[in-house]
Amino acid sequence: MIPDRLDITWIALIGLALATILVPPLVSRPLFANALLLTFAALKGRRIVLDFLDLRSAPALWRGIVSAWVFIVVLFAWLASAVVALI
Repeated sequence: MIPDRLDITWIALIGLALATILVPPLVSRPLFANALLLTFAALKGRRIVLDFLDLRSAPALWRGIVSAWVFIVVLFAWLASAVVALI
């Protein structure tokens, strides 16, 4: 039996969730750990948007707009954590 795209997305989301749990005890530098966690969040958000909101079959413009929105939110969160770390 060949897994379909949603099965692969579920496996990827579970793997990224487990990686999210493992990062804080393994990474000692807070700014790098935050960047890694937010990268995982961006990857999870993009997979959810593309596969569960069915934007994979949408026009490229919509995929780009929604993906850019996900990455802008993650970038803003990382910048906020960087400012807090620098204060």
